[in-house]
Amino acid sequence: MGAETALGMQGFGVGMSTAGAFYTAQGQQSTLSAQAHIDENNAKMATMSAQSALLTGQREEQAKRLTTAQLKSTQRAAIAANGIDLGSQSPVAVLTSTDVVGEVDANEIAANAMRKAFGYQTQSVNYSNRARGARAAADGINPIASAGGTLLTGAGAVASSWYKLDKAGAFSSTDDGPNSSPPQDSWIDRNFGDTLVARALY
Repeated sequence: MGAETALGMQGFGVGMSTAGAFYTAQGQQSTLSAQAHIDENNAKMATMSAQSALLTGQREEQAKRLTTAQLKSTQRAAIAANGIDLGSQSPVAVLTSTDVVGEVDANEIAANAMRKAFGYQTQSVNYSNRARGARAAADGINPIASAGGTLLTGAGAVASSWYKLDKAGAFSSTDDGPNSSPPQDSWIDRNFGDTLVARALY
């Protein structure tokens, strides 16, 4: 019974290890898939932020140009109210300066929007690349194969233990007296019967 108990415990350990390998691999696969899903959503959000930054920049640029135009109208009215010829040198210089400053500000707004959008788009690309990597890693994990490998290794160890114990006579009766019991079947015979597995182990 001691040898059989030892083999039974070893077989139980193999079963637990096999289940552990399966669920560990499955957990890794689920974690990677979840991370890929998060990264894909982050990529979409970053793309939306890039589009929003460009749209906001366009509106601010238009608002700045409108403000510049309104300022020029106010300047013209003030110059005309003071009886100054709008075509003379000083009014032209003032109005031209207003145009230049307004254009510089508008271009700066557009450039800032582009830089901001580019930053968001870069984040989107990075998130997408991470998502693809996580998906590929998840696809490369096979819980059944992991469990199968553990089972085969463990089964080989159990078979080796049985073979050594059987050769040592651990499964045979040592009492040869007249009242001794008839020889007992081996552990494999009692548990598996006359199967191909038993024949292979013999």
